[in-house]
Amino acid sequence: MTFINRFRTVPVAGMLRRLFVLRMYAIAGQALAITGVNFGLDIRLPLLPMLMVVVLLALLNLATWVRLAQPWPVTAMEFFAQLLVDVTALTVLLFYSGGSTNPFVSLYLLPIIIAAITLPVLYAWALTAICVAAYSFLMFFYLPLDMPHGAAAFALHVAGMWLNFIASAVLIAFFIGRMAASIRSRERELAEARETGLRNEQIVALGSLAAGAAHELSTPLATMAVVAGEMQYEHGGNPALAANLHILRNQVAACKAILTRLTATGGACRAEDARLLAVDIYLDELVAQWQLMRPTIGLQTRWEGTRPAPFILAEATLGQALLSLFNNAADAAPFAVELGARWDSQALTLDILDRGQGFNHEAAARAGEVFFTTKQEQGGFGLGLFLANATIERLGGSVRMLPREGGGAHIVVSLPLHETRTP
Repeated sequence: MTFINRFRTVPVAGMLRRLFVLRMYAIAGQALAITGVNFGLDIRLPLLPMLMVVVLLALLNLATWVRLAQPWPVTAMEFFAQLLVDVTALTVLLFYSGGSTNPFVSLYLLPIIIAAITLPVLYAWALTAICVAAYSFLMFFYLPLDMPHGAAAFALHVAGMWLNFIASAVLIAFFIGRMAASIRSRERELAEARETGLRNEQIVALGSLAAGAAHELSTPLATMAVVAGEMQYEHGGNPALAANLHILRNQVAACKAILTRLTATGGACRAEDARLLAVDIYLDELVAQWQLMRPTIGLQTRWEGTRPAPFILAEATLGQALLSLFNNAADAAPFAVELGARWDSQALTLDILDRGQGFNHEAAARAGEVFFTTKQEQGGFGLGLFLANATIERLGGSVRMLPREGGGAHIVVSLPLHETRTP
């Protein structure tokens, strides 16, 4: 019963499609078996009623093919009715060919297996009861076969059992194998959907926290800007201190600008508000913006690709995600950061390399999880890489974390591009 309950949620539409294919093979096998036994083994069968059953099954399968093209969903009742027609056809064919003495009578097990795996419990038990009743009926009511007596009859019966076993094994393996693949695929989709839903919930929660933090930080940042300006004015005669205070004021101004953008957009950046920029121009602007934020970074850049360059959708969230990855590399090794970009008409590959401690096995496996960080000493929370991953995947890209030859980390970002030449 646990086995049945486990699989009864499988979508019935896919199973009906497989039953359609299975019935096509069954129709061909029945027609071949009837004509082969009647003319090849010289065992006279009532050809007209038996072939009429095969023709009616073929017409049912034609109707099923038309029905599968329709948009409305397949119900469990409809699938049960299809199996019931197959059981009825099998019963009629067995009635005209020896009843329960026919070695192919065990084919009743096939629709029972299909119903048990694909349908709710009540349907499965109902079909089981119907098959048992049909088998019991055929034990007493059937047209006997005109077969030779003695050893020849027994040999034919054994040969029929052998053929029945082969046919049953092949059909069961085909149907159960296909259905198991469907179940595994659906389980993967459900797991991905659960993971995506959980990540979206975390992103929404982080967005709410960010909005609250932006509101709370505005006052202390304004105070810091005023105090830093007064200190710069008071200590203007000390060039070294004045230079440091100037850097401090610029950093406070950058923080205020970030918070202003955050509150102005309400924490949400829409794709329709993004611009299409040539990928080389976009990267140059992004690196220039980053160097204003991190002026002491030792940076090397290398852009390679077709010219004129294709365009990229310059979303604000994408820029924030890439800047977060740049900052991670700078935090790991501030004097040895390398940025490399390669593109063609379809995709951009961005390499971010540093000479920090790199990723061990655990860090590489868990990188991108919310609140997982390798920078506990620097007060990291693990949010930057998580949000960067989520943003880039939302835009159709991917992020991979690799060890760098000679030590350090190698982040590979892939993003789709647009072939349009005029934004």
